[in-house]
Amino acid sequence: MTLKKTIFDHIPPAMIALVLLFWAFAPKELTSIPWMLIVTSSAITLTVLLLEFAHERHAGWRMNWQEFRTDLFYVVLSSTVIAWLSKTLAEDPLLALKDWLGVSTAWMAQVPWLVQVIMVVVILEFGQYWMHRLMHNVTPFWLTHAPHHHITQLNAAKGYVGNPIELFLISLSVLAFFDFEMTALFAGLNTLNVISTFAHANVKADPPIWYSFFFTTIRHHSLHHSTDYEATRCNYGNSLILLDRIFGTYKEGEGVLVGQDDRKRLTIWEQTIFPFVPLLDRFKARRDGNGGSSAPA
Repeated sequence: MTLKKTIFDHIPPAMIALVLLFWAFAPKELTSIPWMLIVTSSAITLTVLLLEFAHERHAGWRMNWQEFRTDLFYVVLSSTVIAWLSKTLAEDPLLALKDWLGVSTAWMAQVPWLVQVIMVVVILEFGQYWMHRLMHNVTPFWLTHAPHHHITQLNAAKGYVGNPIELFLISLSVLAFFDFEMTALFAGLNTLNVISTFAHANVKADPPIWYSFFFTTIRHHSLHHSTDYEATRCNYGNSLILLDRIFGTYKEGEGVLVGQDDRKRLTIWEQTIFPFVPLLDRFKARRDGNGGSSAPA
């Protein structure tokens, strides 16, 4: 085993450790800045993207300007529009419901900080696992998720790429019901960010067995993105592959060629309208059928 391989194989768990140390021990003046989570999330994505250039996994996934522009568009979309929609349409109503029901989770302050972080990771990922699984097994939901499977290479920011409806649905959670300490909440979100970013990245890193038992890696997720649709119906955990092991959807293997429908890469516009294409096609067929019929004599 070369030194370079050893180093890269341990970078994912090392980054998780750095995230936890930052949110646990950084000065409050720093961690209390409202936009600090955006800064740390962006730093994670940028760091992993740079690692792709240092030690790529597959030459066919190499970043180019077209992919970079598309990925950047979706990162900004997720951080602005999708985040606003999620807060306005889901988080705020959930908080209002919590107040109306008189639900209190003040006991959360007594829970050890690291346990709170673990709770954030498990609660959010549990919901995403079942939403992801639903998207692969129910047609209307699959139509929103399919554009994400039309990506033809994996890179650090590819987890952000998809139809806006899917991005909104996958962002939903019940975390607002719990009064987590803010740094624990952000540490949990950043931990998930590290894992899912590496799980989509073109980095030649194969973390230790203990890591890949609990957390999703590029091996697991590249198989989920493989060209055979039936093969994609496994490894739904965006960050916690442990859930697939528990619920019987885990599959061993790795994909190199990724993408659906003859690996046709979709434009941003094509991804946006993808769920509505069947309805548009029916409308056009009906219109053309009516237009092509002759009036009775």
